[in-house]
Amino acid sequence: MIRRAALAGAVLLVAGCAGAPAYHPVTVTAPAAFRETGPWAPADAAGTTAAIAPDWWHALGDPQLDTLEAQLASASPTLASALARSDEARAALRIAQSQALPTVGATANPGYNRQSDDRPLRGGATQESEYGNNQIGLTASYELDLWGRVRNAIASSRARAVASAEDTAAIRLSLQAQLATSYIMLRGLDAESALLERSIAAFAQADTVVNARFSGGVATGIDVGRSGAALADAQAQRADVLAARARLEHAIASLVGTPASAFAIAPQKDTLTVAIPPAGLPATLLQRRPDVAAAERRMYAANRSIGVARAAFFPTIDLAAQGGTNATTIAGLAMAGNAFWALGPALAVTLFDGGRRAAAVREARARWDEAAADYRSTALTAFQEVEDSLSALHHFGDEDSAASRAAAQAQDAANLSMIRYEKGASNYLDVVTAQTTALFEQRRAIEVHTLRLNAAVSLARSIGGGWKA
Repeated sequence: MIRRAALAGAVLLVAGCAGAPAYHPVTVTAPAAFRETGPWAPADAAGTTAAIAPDWWHALGDPQLDTLEAQLASASPTLASALARSDEARAALRIAQSQALPTVGATANPGYNRQSDDRPLRGGATQESEYGNNQIGLTASYELDLWGRVRNAIASSRARAVASAEDTAAIRLSLQAQLATSYIMLRGLDAESALLERSIAAFAQADTVVNARFSGGVATGIDVGRSGAALADAQAQRADVLAARARLEHAIASLVGTPASAFAIAPQKDTLTVAIPPAGLPATLLQRRPDVAAAERRMYAANRSIGVARAAFFPTIDLAAQGGTNATTIAGLAMAGNAFWALGPALAVTLFDGGRRAAAVREARARWDEAAADYRSTALTAFQEVEDSLSALHHFGDEDSAASRAAAQAQDAANLSMIRYEKGASNYLDVVTAQTTALFEQRRAIEVHTLRLNAAVSLARSIGGGWKA
């Protein structure tokens, strides 16, 4: 009894040595508060003030964007490819899980044989030269997982399947953000196009006034040239904006799985609103980022793979069984005396492999080190992206207000300069300068507002998919 207990204890001790090392994930401490200032910056460590909103783009308030996001979810080829990879990982998990179950097989071999008259060791004339050889049997085998090879392989495959699902979520989020960013830029170009169209009309009207004054001998040829140049430059700018809009429209078509030739988005006025995160955006939201979750699961999978590599140093023990019936005639298969069976364990161990198993353990440990470093890098990048997005949202908010004031004041100056020119109080150079400045400031205000909208999208993506109060 004591010997059996000692043997059992030794087996358990060896099994423990063969398993994977204890899993201790790399620690990346979340900050108590984000560094960038603003009403959204203080972080709630409990993570109770905000939660992930899977349809985060609704906060931008554009029904057309909502429709496009739904189309992307159902028709994006990139997302479909990611979903297929996730299915592949789940199938690989099922393959690994099957190793924990017995393998059962069946055989049926009906046959009729003839042996040579001069066959060595033939039993003489008492043996028939021709005889039937019919056999039906079952086989079963089961590996005793004493060293944890199967358990660790299953755990590793399960972690990889979860990581693949998180990869799919990360790709989905990235595509959603890419679509929202492209759509925001397209609407920004719509606003610039409408501005340039109004400017072209105003420049054309001014050009008519200048030409009339030139015909009356009041204006000079220099004034006519400046007026015509301002009009032509505005027309060239609008053509450039329309070309950029067409490229964005084509990119959106590819994102939502539609041929560019069969896709169009009608121009419209800007209906987008800036999505401001709630006060107390918690740093713990980063834990929900799918890329961070995927990196952590790959780190766990690498840890379990060390146990798989270690188990190769120990014997493989299979419980095997087979049985059936064998007879010279088909009818004889049903006779009890023709039954056969065998039952017993099978042990196999590698005695020499030239260092292959030791190298496999070193390889598994190196993959763990790589996965741990990747996880830490992914987490640090996540914090950086949130800080970048908060900074952009904060400073673009200030810039947006200042740019709007600058645009309004520049337009007032352009209007006054035209009035002064018509009354002969200034030359046309002042008008052209004021008009050019006004157009530049108005386009810049639109561009800054577009950047602010995209900063909100970037923040939603960097915390794993938006927020809700």
